[in-house]
Amino acid sequence: MQTINKLSLRSSSLSQVSLAITLAASMSLLPLTTALASDEHAHHASQHEEHKTHTGEHEQLDYYCPMHPEERSHEKGRCPQCNMFLIKDESKHAAKHEQLDYYCPMHPEERSHEKGRCPQCNMFLIKDESSDSADNGHVHNAAAHTHEHSQSILDQPKPALSEITQAQANTPSSATDQSNAMGKQSNNVKYVCPMHPHIVSDTPDSCPICGMDLEPVEIGGVGEEVVVGVSGGMQQALGMRSETVAKDTLWKFVKTIGTVEYNENAIGHAHTRVDGWLETLMVHNVGQKVKQGQLVYELYSPELVSAQGDYVQALDYLKQDKARGKVLLRKARLRLELLGMSSHTIKQLEQTRETIYRVPFYAEQDGFVSELNVRHGMYVQPGDTLFEIVDLSSVWVIADVFENEQSWLELDRPVEVSAAAQGLFDLESTIDYIYPELDPVSRAMRVRVKLDNPQKSLKPGTLVEVKLFGGPKRDIITIPTEALILTGRENRVVVQRSDNRFASVEVKVGMIAQGKAEIISGLNVGDKVIVSGQFLLDSEASIQGSLQRLSTSNTQDADSADEHSTSTHSSADHSHHNH
Repeated sequence: MQTINKLSLRSSSLSQVSLAITLAASMSLLPLTTALASDEHAHHASQHEEHKTHTGEHEQLDYYCPMHPEERSHEKGRCPQCNMFLIKDESKHAAKHEQLDYYCPMHPEERSHEKGRCPQCNMFLIKDESSDSADNGHVHNAAAHTHEHSQSILDQPKPALSEITQAQANTPSSATDQSNAMGKQSNNVKYVCPMHPHIVSDTPDSCPICGMDLEPVEIGGVGEEVVVGVSGGMQQALGMRSETVAKDTLWKFVKTIGTVEYNENAIGHAHTRVDGWLETLMVHNVGQKVKQGQLVYELYSPELVSAQGDYVQALDYLKQDKARGKVLLRKARLRLELLGMSSHTIKQLEQTRETIYRVPFYAEQDGFVSELNVRHGMYVQPGDTLFEIVDLSSVWVIADVFENEQSWLELDRPVEVSAAAQGLFDLESTIDYIYPELDPVSRAMRVRVKLDNPQKSLKPGTLVEVKLFGGPKRDIITIPTEALILTGRENRVVVQRSDNRFASVEVKVGMIAQGKAEIISGLNVGDKVIVSGQFLLDSEASIQGSLQRLSTSNTQDADSADEHSTSTHSSADHSHHNH
């Protein structure tokens, strides 16, 4: 019994010892478990960062293998599997480029994904219409905003001088003069858009149309000539050339183009005077050449047969009664002639006393058939035009002369005609006729010239060169025609005032001939006019002239405001004195 109790106590002691050992072991392993958990969490975080880095690197892998698309790289090289060259993935760049929907009109390489201004010229970026991602509402709002900004610039009031006027009322005269001088100096500077010269502002700003900065332009005072300064290097770049104005003699001369036409006085028509049928026709086609006296057709007509019978009877009656027979014979012969029978045919009838059923008809002139309206066997009657024959031994040349060259044209003025294609040059003639009306389309006057054409070299429809000559105009001021700037409303030239200063001058032009123009007013002998590169100078002078007129208008408004303010203060002082 005691032995059993001892054994029980020993076993319980062992159990307690083992429990204590287990607790101690578990407590010792707790820090290790915590450390392992933290290491695992750090490992997962590093894997996530590595995945993100790998994803970023994969997004930058712009080159791939055509055979193995999974093989990608961020630079050019070869595929590790097939050794092919890696090619660039254009889809990414296209996607990136498609997002740049706005570009600069002056610098297309400047693009952006949103609205803004060009970093080079400060112009507004405009939308690329070829892009598919267009937002109509946003564009409408931006256009409305741009329109409001444009309207605010264009509708800005003229420089108000009321504050200056009020200040002048309380300042001495010397200070007032100084402020007036400063105001005039400020009014001589305007700000203009280089792309849109009609955009003018009194203050520095940007163009409401293109967004470019307005450039300052200095203008002259009222009544001053607009002078443009150009440096020597710019003159060479523009290729400017000048010539001195001098007096010269101009011969009235017009060089124009004419057209060869038929001489209408040499056109013959073939008509029949009786009804009948064409039994024989010797003219077969248009352009056929015929000679005077050549048989052209034979006609059967019952009326001609009856007239021949009367003529034969008159011949027989002449033997019985000569006095009355002569009268009847003359009437019968006249009837045959009026019906178109030739004297040769009538003589044949008189000799044979036999009726001719197929009456022959012959050509009355030389020429060419220009119109043919009948064929063999056709029935014809009076009024029908059988054919038309024209004689080309002489032709007409119809030349067009414009309104500014018509004043000195007269009949019998000498003319020279040249047809280079036919090898004919300087054929001399005179003005034969001047038509009384102008062409309603070209506003040109037609002049007719008659030319002999014995060799038939000039064909109707040929274009020829026509030179019309008149008398001389001596001792007149002339300039080269290339110096003229023809605007439609006025004529201008650019005059060189000094080595680097030029002015645009209005001139009145007279006769123009031989590459020179007569100047009636606007220039003096010895002036130098620009004959090459003058258009840019005239444009700049026109802009400055417009600004000068604008400044004149503003100055007049300022003067009227000044007078109104002065009168107001005077009346106020007078009332105060009375009070």
